[in-house]
Amino acid sequence: MSKARKPKTSIALLEKKIDYHFNDSALLLQALTHSSYANEMRMNKENNNERLEFLGDAVLELVTSEYVFKSHNHLPEGDLTKLRASIVCEQSLSSCAKDLNIGDFLLLGKGEELSGGRHRESILSDALEAIIGAIYLDGGFTNAKEFVHKFILNNVEHKELFFDSKTILQEIIQNDNNKQKIRYKLISEEGPDHNKSFTIALYVGNEQYGCGIGKTKKAAEQEAAMQAIKKLQKK
Repeated sequence: MSKARKPKTSIALLEKKIDYHFNDSALLLQALTHSSYANEMRMNKENNNERLEFLGDAVLELVTSEYVFKSHNHLPEGDLTKLRASIVCEQSLSSCAKDLNIGDFLLLGKGEELSGGRHRESILSDALEAIIGAIYLDGGFTNAKEFVHKFILNNVEHKELFFDSKTILQEIIQNDNNKQKIRYKLISEEGPDHNKSFTIALYVGNEQYGCGIGKTKKAAEQEAAMQAIKKLQKK
């Protein structure tokens, strides 16, 4: 491996994190190679992670489809589609990627590096799908399926709650015949434009029920709503 092709952190550490050792380490390296890096290094287009992402997306969709089909046998096709979409959405996948610190292992161009690419949800979710594709090519469907179950489907109930928490909270308030309105208030906005952090408080009537922090206002609102749901469940 040339010096120019070395990730910020050893890929051996990533293999340990994902609990899979590659027979062909070049596949994992390709999965971590963003197009900005490939362009900057004047590499062939097929050497970035976009093709592996395409393959990984298909594997992920199949594994997730089987999971929701078997675990929610009462749901009609339309609801199964919505559930699958919530599990494999960009925000969910980037959250899983952050848990594995995948951003530390990415090969990025200088511009993407300076603009906060290691923390960008789209880049992280794409890299996670590329890793799934790489595992599929290296070790077959069974290993790829095991990875998806272990690192993406392992905590689905929490993810479902998080990504639809605003709607769930609204339904809880309405079912309790609570006439008080839910209100979200921006508390603070910090950081540069490319890497902002928002803090939002949630009120039911005049009482604060949650306070969320996120890279977007929507993410902070969802976090605050999830806290509110947990608080209401304890009452």
